[in-house]
Amino acid sequence: MSLETAPPTPPRRRAAEKIRDTARDLFYSHGIRAVGVDEIVRNAGVTKPSLYRAYGSKDDLAAAYLCDYQEEFWRRFETAADRHPHNVRAQILEYFTGLADRASQADYRGCGLTNAVVEYPDQAHPVRQVAGRLKEEVRQRLTVMSQAMNARDPALLADGLLLLMEGTFIAAQIFGPGGPAGNVALLARQIIDANCPPDEG
Repeated sequence: MSLETAPPTPPRRRAAEKIRDTARDLFYSHGIRAVGVDEIVRNAGVTKPSLYRAYGSKDDLAAAYLCDYQEEFWRRFETAADRHPHNVRAQILEYFTGLADRASQADYRGCGLTNAVVEYPDQAHPVRQVAGRLKEEVRQRLTVMSQAMNARDPALLADGLLLLMEGTFIAAQIFGPGGPAGNVALLARQIIDANCPPDEG
């Protein structure tokens, strides 16, 4: 075997990845509650014991899905940060421009975390707790970014941007392409301009 050839992936690892990828697609498209374990393993081409060995329960798999979804969200943020390393305003506006584009697609289903919060109103439920914790991370990040832009009230600006974000996740599903979600980047710019000095300092 060549030194450059990677060793084969253990079968259990492959099954876990199939389950995770399949669950991500099904949970996002149809909702977590609507998708059963039987449907997941059937679509993944694995056995039910494989799912329980890898994740323990459907709730644990749902929590893994939410964490994966949040990682995708942060990658978008970090991509904007890499392109505008010294301009927080540009970072935020690039994220909202991308959100407007994604939200204008016909198959857009909003944010997986927001959808999970709606599906699980019981705040003690583990899926709801994971989604809520990850959403709080976004709020904190927006507050830090608002401070970096020298906003008059960083917490208020962060909440305004968060409300724009969350509103887009829902409005896109209600109105579809051509709806108000397509204007979110313009609205974000107006809110930032109204609350921050022209230069970041």
